[in-house]
Amino acid sequence: MWSLTKFVASRLSRSRRFFSSVIPRPCIIQKRGADILHDPWINKDTGFPLTERNRLGLRGLLPPRVISFEQQYARFMESYRSLEKNTVSESDTSHVALAKWRILNRLHDRNETLYFRVLIDNIKDFAPIIYTPTVGLVCQNYSGLFRRPRGMYFSAKDKGEMMSMIYNWPAQMVDMIVLTDGSRILGLGDLGVHGIGIPIGKLDMYVAAAGLNPQRILPVMLDVGTNNLKLIEDPLYLGLRQPRLEGEEYLSTIDEFIEAVLTRWPKAIVQFEDFQMKWAFETLKRYRERFCMFNDDIQGTAGVALAGLLGTVRAQGRSLDDFPNQKIVVVGAGSAGLGVLSMAVQAVVRMTGNAETAAQKFFLLDKDGLITKERKNLDPAAVPFAKDPGLIVGLRDGDSLLEVVKKVKPDVLLGLSGVGGVFNEEVLKALRESGSNRPAIFAMSNPTMNAECTAVEAFKHAGENIVFASGSPFENVQLVVVIITS
Repeated sequence: MWSLTKFVASRLSRSRRFFSSVIPRPCIIQKRGADILHDPWINKDTGFPLTERNRLGLRGLLPPRVISFEQQYARFMESYRSLEKNTVSESDTSHVALAKWRILNRLHDRNETLYFRVLIDNIKDFAPIIYTPTVGLVCQNYSGLFRRPRGMYFSAKDKGEMMSMIYNWPAQMVDMIVLTDGSRILGLGDLGVHGIGIPIGKLDMYVAAAGLNPQRILPVMLDVGTNNLKLIEDPLYLGLRQPRLEGEEYLSTIDEFIEAVLTRWPKAIVQFEDFQMKWAFETLKRYRERFCMFNDDIQGTAGVALAGLLGTVRAQGRSLDDFPNQKIVVVGAGSAGLGVLSMAVQAVVRMTGNAETAAQKFFLLDKDGLITKERKNLDPAAVPFAKDPGLIVGLRDGDSLLEVVKKVKPDVLLGLSGVGGVFNEEVLKALRESGSNRPAIFAMSNPTMNAECTAVEAFKHAGENIVFASGSPFENVQLVVVIITS
């Protein structure tokens, strides 16, 4: 699935060459001198011709030779390839990934036009650097990596001021906002203000792969504190060193931010990203009918996963009408897992017209095993998917993943647990014996270290005749005859 995303993005990027028959309007620059060189939106580095240097007060602030955009592009790529060459033998892959992120981030800080041109032309190479899996490392080390701000930061200390703060953003128009409170970053948990790396990376992907205007996007961090004691005790931590807001105090803070956005940019899309489950569902319910918003973990992941599940039916040589008969085991009862389940069940209802039996073929597990109606203190969002013990012969509440796979013999094993390696050798071998003509394994958790299994493990233990999809990139897997792109 990840590879398909990169392939489509690469095709899109090659089709967009910034050519147009429309004569562009002149860009009116209000800044002068060094202020221009410090603004990545308008800075052209050494690409300013002499006439512009005179007119904009840049003469003497740049080396005398004019270097074209194409030459700057080639110079950057040479530097990047040199870094790759010099680090190819390093065993610390995290260090190498962060070094690549730094060189890209420095370009982003300096010249946004060149940054996105490089990104669009090399999306396959750079997507894993600006987003998962490297973005997880960036978020974990954000305070130490911080050099200059990007996006906007609203906090619990800004209550009563957000309406005026929203006008501090220099762009007159914003089409897309990605918002996080840092409470559940990827599979890494509560990272507080460090979570800003996710909105930044995601919007960069939207620009490069979907063609959004880079000057009309806005990454936002809503800092309501953190329950991560390590961050609270860190003297260099850039966020609020206090426990997270809860209850109405939390919701009123988000209310104020949303109202501010609606006032200035009423048509902007607000994407909620990496909120902990209780607030992910609550905010979606609270705002979906009033504002142009969606929750990526509940709805975005679900849309992609459902497309993959329907594609799996075809890959198994079956008709799409057979999807309601697929036995699917879902591991992970967080916002992503429940979002996928909800959308998949809706698809079954639309196909069969029977809402009562739509969830029959789905089996949901969390850290305590199979979820049934006997489970105490079950999250309300998971209740519709809890199994009736009287209808599942041979299964009990809390049964392990291995027991469920052996007894259910699923067609699809879907992982959204955030727990690396939960699809272990025993589980994968049990899936191999499920009887499905081509079982599917979706290891969708990210970053890579949190994936339920790797592509190599899946093909090694579950057999070569499987469908494999992942939420993080993996190297190609060489089988006996063909190479499978993961």
